[in-house]
Amino acid sequence: MKVLAINGSPRKGGNTELMIQEVFKTLEKHGVETEIFQLGGKKVNGCTACGKCREMADGKCHVQNDIINQCIEKMREADGIILGSPVYFSDMTPEMKALIDVSGYALRGCGNPLRRKVGAAVTVARRAGGTNTFVNMNQFFLIMEMIIPGSSYWNVGYGKDKGDVLKDEEALKTMQTLGENMAWLLSMVNGQ
Repeated sequence: MKVLAINGSPRKGGNTELMIQEVFKTLEKHGVETEIFQLGGKKVNGCTACGKCREMADGKCHVQNDIINQCIEKMREADGIILGSPVYFSDMTPEMKALIDVSGYALRGCGNPLRRKVGAAVTVARRAGGTNTFVNMNQFFLIMEMIIPGSSYWNVGYGKDKGDVLKDEEALKTMQTLGENMAWLLSMVNGQ
């Protein structure tokens, strides 16, 4: 079993990635393979409503979106997906929003291959907007007919500077619980 995490933060090694790594530690203890894809800070395009992905029905964007197409392919191969984003003006980063819009439309147009995979959202806020960002990323999983594991609290950590989230003990515990629940759910979905 494999879980792909897509980091929507432009800060490699920042608080969002640290939260994802906390989930990974628990998943790896259960023998789940993990991979992180750095999306934030890369050039991606939002959906232009050209309709080419629906016409081709191949689950790809046809508007020079190589990074998003790489991400889509990795999502198709994974058993579970984590979307991680810091809060930007009370919502996810523009790169994460572009990924959700483009991949959601393209993949639903080719038979919805993410159906019944496991998906979890993780976010980090300085002060506010964490719950909104968390909910908005989870909307992607729901429309893709994916299964969302719960945790001991919402998957939101708090911190401003790099590493601050490691002081948020409740967030770290929430990530560990998420990892436990995600590993269990993956084993149930995959019949192991």
